[in-house]
Amino acid sequence: MYLPSAFREDDLAVQHDFIRAHPLGVIMTSGDGGLMANHIPCLLYPEGPHGVLRLHVARANPQLAHLAAGQECLIAFHGAQAYITPSWYATKAETHKVVPTWNFVAVHVWGTPVIQDDPAWLRAQLDALTHSQEKARTQPWSVDQAPADFIAAQMRAIVGVEIPISRIEGKWKVSQNRTLADRQGVAQGLASEGGNAIMAGLVARRGGLG
Repeated sequence: MYLPSAFREDDLAVQHDFIRAHPLGVIMTSGDGGLMANHIPCLLYPEGPHGVLRLHVARANPQLAHLAAGQECLIAFHGAQAYITPSWYATKAETHKVVPTWNFVAVHVWGTPVIQDDPAWLRAQLDALTHSQEKARTQPWSVDQAPADFIAAQMRAIVGVEIPISRIEGKWKVSQNRTLADRQGVAQGLASEGGNAIMAGLVARRGGLG
């Protein structure tokens, strides 16, 4: 990932928090037939030097052959993003030497997949993934609420994957390279005209606006 110094985020805790908040990863692999990508929800565990991802894919998914081949894959996690108009920059009124850009936040991880076809491992992964999304609900759903034979049949159609993270990069491109006045204009524009409160908050926090 192209990482100008102003946009780098190397804090592992921040990167991990971001993945947990945006668990739908785009898993990219290469193999016979070329490149392939799928959107798969992932769980992150603080194991090893950079963490471990656990997930599952459909047994019928052709990407499983790529994942089982023992080759490195790339997983991209995406968060807030927004178009930034030059009209929000104070610099526009001063010089007009401005152009549009796009703000976004992303974390990329690399690792070599390990296939996990043990039913106990897979059930633990399903329980944990479901709990991660249901725990805040007033009446959370759990896997054991479904008939056991139905769940057993569903599990036969999926395969677990574990990916120890060998490398991780974070990019917070949120106008840090602009002047203070430009950053203030972007934050205000996003919060009002653009209506993107999440990105407006990121610009404010990363840009030292309080």
